[in-house]
Order: sequence, then structure tokens, then C-alpha cells
Amino acid sequence: MSALAEVPATQPAPDIRVAVIVDPTLALGQITNTVAVVGVGIGAADASLGAVPLTDSRGRTVASSSNRPIPILQADGPAMAALLARALPAPEGATVVAFLRYGRSLHVFEEYRRQFPDRDLLAEPVDGIGLAGPARWVRSLTGSLKLLR
Repeated sequence: MSALAEVPATQPAPDIRVAVIVDPTLALGQITNTVAVVGVGIGAADASLGAVPLTDSRGRTVASSSNRPIPILQADGPAMAALLARALPAPEGATVVAFLRYGRSLHVFEEYRRQFPDRDLLAEPVDGIGLAGPARWVRSLTGSLKLLR
């Protein structure tokens, strides 16, 4: 039996919404990296958003991707900082994932973790933010943002 088959197929509350916001001025590779790592953070915080085992007709099993749409939105530095300030503290059951720019120069997570408590989250440049939580809360934070194109 695959390890995926052991993952419970739970569903989050139906009013849960997910969004990823990224700085559109980043280079394409940095945008894709930011979206990927923010997505991993959201998924790790709430496994019910994906990873449902799916088995094909020949018995091959993979983990599902997200079980809901995830718009990739854009915001420049000042808008990203304002959004993060409004998102925190997150309501109960919500997740905020922030990709701080200083982390891009670090290649060992423990170093990032070690430096984090010495930094002011709202004073740091932010390359991306992930939100998962009540639909009304996520919409209130992202309703005026444009899709990344």
C-alpha cells in the first residue's frame, strides 16, 4: 500500500478560500519559485486542501493537487505590506504564509528560522503571501487585486 493511501480524504469547510499573491516585478523564475513555496506552506498548514489519494484504472496512485481553485494575484511591495498588516492576526482556522525577500538569499531553512525572530515581519520586503481561510476574510483582503498575467 502506498503512503498516499494512508492520507485521510478530509474536506475543508466549504467556505474556505485560497489565494496566492505575488510581486509582479520579480523575475519569472522568482515568481514561479515564490508561488511554489507559498503553495507548499499553505498545503502543509491544511492537508485537507489537497493530497487526496487518486488511483487510476491500473492501480497507480498519486496525490491530488488542490481541491479548490487558487487564484494567483499580483500586488507591488507597498500593497503587499499593507495586505500582510491587514491579514494579521489571522482569524481562527485561517493560514497566512509569507515569503520574505531575505529568505531568497538563504539556502538552509534553519538559518531562515534562526533569523526570523530578530526581524520585524511588517518591515521586511515581501515577495509573496498565501492566504487560506474563511471566504469572506480572503475576499476582503484580495477583492481589489488583479490576476497575475
